[in-house]
Amino acid sequence: MQLAILGRQPKLSIAELEALFGEDSLKQIGNDICLINSDTELPQKRLGGTIKSAKILSRLENSDLESCFKYLEQSIPEHLHYLPEGKLQLGVSIYGAKAQKNWILKRMLALKKIIKKHGRSVRVIENKSEILESAVVLYNKLTGSLGWEFLLVKDGNDYILAQTTGVQNVDDYSKRDFDRPNRDAFNGMLPPKLAQIMINLAVGSSQHQNAPNSPDILDPFCGSGVVLQEALLMGYKAHGSDINQKMVDYTIENLNWLSENFQISNSKFQIEQADATSYQWTPNPKYIVCETFLGKPLTSLPPSNELNQIINEANTVAERFLKNISSQLSLGSRLCVALPAWYNDVENSKLKIPNSKYIHLKMLDHLTDMGYTRIDLKHASNEDLIYHRPDQIVARELVILEKK
Repeated sequence: MQLAILGRQPKLSIAELEALFGEDSLKQIGNDICLINSDTELPQKRLGGTIKSAKILSRLENSDLESCFKYLEQSIPEHLHYLPEGKLQLGVSIYGAKAQKNWILKRMLALKKIIKKHGRSVRVIENKSEILESAVVLYNKLTGSLGWEFLLVKDGNDYILAQTTGVQNVDDYSKRDFDRPNRDAFNGMLPPKLAQIMINLAVGSSQHQNAPNSPDILDPFCGSGVVLQEALLMGYKAHGSDINQKMVDYTIENLNWLSENFQISNSKFQIEQADATSYQWTPNPKYIVCETFLGKPLTSLPPSNELNQIINEANTVAERFLKNISSQLSLGSRLCVALPAWYNDVENSKLKIPNSKYIHLKMLDHLTDMGYTRIDLKHASNEDLIYHRPDQIVARELVILEKK
């Protein structure tokens, strides 16, 4: 059994896991924990929505935190001989229960004393709160050969004991987001983590067997190339296009930068200028991951006539694109498309649309007519698949489609 610590929008994170492992393999605990019925270690570097991944060591029935630390005191000495020579880095995170940092430190120092008694040097990573942040786990190498981070997860009357096996590399994500040669804030900047989630939602657990020269992932609105860079890092070949030659040039330069900094072969990508509403891609694509035209950037909802104009323009682009590419897809081809949705503050909005948190594109009501089935997930509703930051008006609605 594996365990995932979910990200800022837990339902997006669990949707990604459902796509990869299947709906029957998952059990959510509280708001930010997911159990995965799999013996395979989670592919942390490929998961945009999982902050930490861990293997489950034991379930401590009818336990409290004091009992959990007593269990660790008894169990740790049995496993010290598996470690290589060197100084052990030791940390703990507690989920679903409250504990004062001084109380945690006292228990960790007791563990340290026991470890030293058995002839091993150890450094305790001190908690500022119940949970060690991912950066702390990363910088202190708690997932390395000389690192242990234990997770104590409250599940009803029990505690699950797990050991962290992977953690998001905040430095790598930052580098891929902010250090690329070209970024375009006006056209929107898809976060690398979200791009990973979208790729996993499209591809899922499929064992794709495309021809050697056939691209695995197509992004017809590639912008500055975020989806393509993440596809390459995940081991896929990438094919991108954009109507704007400047963005094509941006993507090529960014992917060449990626090749140099992350050791990715540039022979795996193909970029061209093309209008996504009319272009014919060769060869026919199988997996499409993209963000369509999001419309004008907004800091507040404009008057209804102006907003309707923005929505209609975005709706037209998305609808024409989906109609165009539908004829090029074989049955079962999958898409994950990020469409714009506009946050409607029901209390303060001038539009006064009752019980409607988001304003959606109208074309979503006609997907069947365009030859698609919208994929529904068990652990996340369609409304859950909206990536939205509290300070933004324009959100990204992730729509998973299959060619019928």
